[in-house]
Amino acid sequence: MNLLTAEHVEKRYSNHLALDDVSISVPEKSIYGLLGPNGAGKTTLIRIINQITGPDKGEVTFAGRKMVADDIYHIGYLPEERGLYKKMKVGEQALYLAQLKGLSKTDAIKRLKYWFEKFEIQSWWDKKVEELSKGMAQKVQFIVTVIHEPRLLIFDEPFSGFDPINANLLKEEILKLKEKGSTIIFSTHNMGSVEELCDHITLINKSKNILNGPINEVRQKYGSNVFELAFRGDVIKLKESLDSNYTLISNSEEAGLKKALIKVNNFSSDNRLLQMLLPAVEVTGFNQVIPSMNDIFIQVVQDYNRVNGLSSN
Repeated sequence: MNLLTAEHVEKRYSNHLALDDVSISVPEKSIYGLLGPNGAGKTTLIRIINQITGPDKGEVTFAGRKMVADDIYHIGYLPEERGLYKKMKVGEQALYLAQLKGLSKTDAIKRLKYWFEKFEIQSWWDKKVEELSKGMAQKVQFIVTVIHEPRLLIFDEPFSGFDPINANLLKEEILKLKEKGSTIIFSTHNMGSVEELCDHITLINKSKNILNGPINEVRQKYGSNVFELAFRGDVIKLKESLDSNYTLISNSEEAGLKKALIKVNNFSSDNRLLQMLLPAVEVTGFNQVIPSMNDIFIQVVQDYNRVNGLSSN
């Protein structure tokens, strides 16, 4: 079941078409990557989902029905541009924002205490926000975003400003939130994080949805039929064992470990390749080289822009 869908959404600002017939379907209890270059239209779609603005065309549904104003209480939004009041004390502000999201003062204090202890930031309670580093302030805003335990969480570049240790801490918490039943939309330029966290992705470019699907299927789709072979034996015998349906791209040896990259051409199979290699060398490893999401992102955007005669800027 999809918790959220956006169907044929269009949004125009003056002479700029920010979204052009964009559709997404976000499965319940999943992490959904919303990807795209700067200015592609991601933030506009997020603003529509948060009801900060409305679509000119199309419809957004939540939990199987058209979205209504009160659905905002079931959403937690961590924007890329943070919005804490610098002169207020951390605890005072966190309590105020938690109550704005519908929590009683008693419940808000109880939940804030849990999260402040979890992140080991109890000593920040009486500090002013302006005394905190960017990463410290982001921890506070993350807590405020999840405090009311919303069904849908939207994180826009949540790891910006974090060192690797705290970025991993936040990733662990995001995965735990998913395990507890939250549905998460995750927007980032860090494709490594996409591979670690996301179940599904949509790639928006020049206001259009140009790629979507389960992340494993997307990566398999853009595989290049290249296989990495680890082996013992003579590379010359390996090369001689290959017929014209296979190409030895490269070979290397490091610390006694030999490796080779072999491309499968035409309609030949990887099983047949393995059958040809076994009499020639001792195979110790055999894996398909799957492109990274970073490589796919660049390829798909560049191909789309080239085919449509568009600038990459």
